[in-house]
This record gives sequence, structure tokens and C-alpha cells, in this order.
Amino acid sequence: MNSKGYDPIERAGKVKELVTRVISGEELRAYFRFRGGRWYGGIATGDVIGCNLSCVFCWSWYFKDKPSLGKFLTPYEAFTRIAKIAERRGYRFVRLSGGEPTVSRVHLIKLARLFESTRYVFILETNGLLIGYDYSYAKELANISNLVVRVSFKGTTPDEFHRLTGAAPKFYELQFKALENLVYAGFEPGKEVYPAAMIGFSPDENIVEFVKRLKAISDEFVDVDWEYVFLYPHVERALKKAGLKPLRAVKPNKIPKSMI
Repeated sequence: MNSKGYDPIERAGKVKELVTRVISGEELRAYFRFRGGRWYGGIATGDVIGCNLSCVFCWSWYFKDKPSLGKFLTPYEAFTRIAKIAERRGYRFVRLSGGEPTVSRVHLIKLARLFESTRYVFILETNGLLIGYDYSYAKELANISNLVVRVSFKGTTPDEFHRLTGAAPKFYELQFKALENLVYAGFEPGKEVYPAAMIGFSPDENIVEFVKRLKAISDEFVDVDWEYVFLYPHVERALKKAGLKPLRAVKPNKIPKSMI
């Protein structure tokens, strides 16, 4: 296994400097857009700019690492935009997507708290690395109601993690640690926190062992939200350049209803 790779925790700090600003005591985050969507049966989304990973299969490549394409907003400004979409379309769920929401901790916490007084469920989609690295992050999140955390594993082994993200293999373990930290902090497994995993490049035997590790944390974690590679044109080009051929992939216009 190649031991080379970048440190995604260190990178998170550098990315934060580019995609956040502090004005009058408020942490602003760079947003690319706000939209409605079919996922989760209907969800209002704020797409943030900036991530601490460089996944070869990433769909948001166009804006993810380009702060110049975004607009810096306060938590309240982002809240009003997301809530307006949810109200207009009758959604129950809201989320941040695109980049990694946890990079801007203060902004994220304040935004999530704004939704506490609404009927909406805030879904935190995260790679979990910063939460696994710092237990206090999990503890702070646990104090927010109406919050569900979806920890998305990048592969099912350290080697897969490295090949898919370019990050050092050892940091893969922080994703398991994120689940452990969140459960210990008070999140209910399977209901308030659950795992997802990119298995587009995972052989069956790796998936079996992966599920065993999840089960060791909680029996509820065997119900995984499996992710396949979505073959957008830019993703296909990136995979070809990286010499990676997915084992499980779907075209964007042929995504099964079970994955939406």
C-alpha cells in the first residue's frame, strides 16, 4: 500500500482560510448556489465551496475548489435561502452539499441551530474526518436537535481511501472514529447518525469486512447507504486519467430510485 498522500486535517485548515471570512464576529462561508432536489424524497440544498479531500469521482469539481465562483454568506443568509426553497416546495429535509460542510465549524453550528426552531430536519453530509479527529466537534453537534449526520466513507479500506482521494491511507480510520465519537456523544445509531460508503471500486470481500467493522461499533450500522459512481462526463474523464475503472457505476439519468 502506498503510504504517500496529503494530510486532510491540515488541508482543512488551509481550505478554511480560503472559503470563510469573519466579519463583525460572524463566520461567513462561500456558497456556489442554492437548489431543490429529489434526494431524500425532496431536499433543499446549499452547495458550499471548499473540501479537505480531492475525490477522483467528485461531481462538484467545477466549483468545489474555486472560492472565486462563490458568494460569502452569514449563517442567517444561508438559512433564509435554504428555508425558502424548502417552504416553497414542501420539503421536510435541508442540507449542505458540494464541498465539506465541517470545514467551517462555527458557521455550520450556527446554521444548524437556526433550523432547530423549524419543522425541517438538517442532514449533515460529511466525510467525518474532522469529527473523528476532534471529539468536541461531535459533542457540540449532539447539542443540536433536528440534526442527522450521514458519514460518507470514501472506500472500504485504507488503500481504497488513498486511491480515491489521494490522502494518506492512515486518515481513513478517522471515519470510523467519527461514528464512534458521534454515538458516544449521544447520537442514536441508525436514526440520528448512519454510515454511507462509496463502493464503486470495492471488491465484495472488502465490503464484507467493512460491514463487520461497522457492526462492531453498532448493529444498526450494518444498514449502509451504498454509493455508486455517477458517470458524469467529467467524472469519466477523471477516472480515465487516474487509471481507475469502477466496478459499480450508473449514468446520472439512470440512477435507481432506491439510491435517491
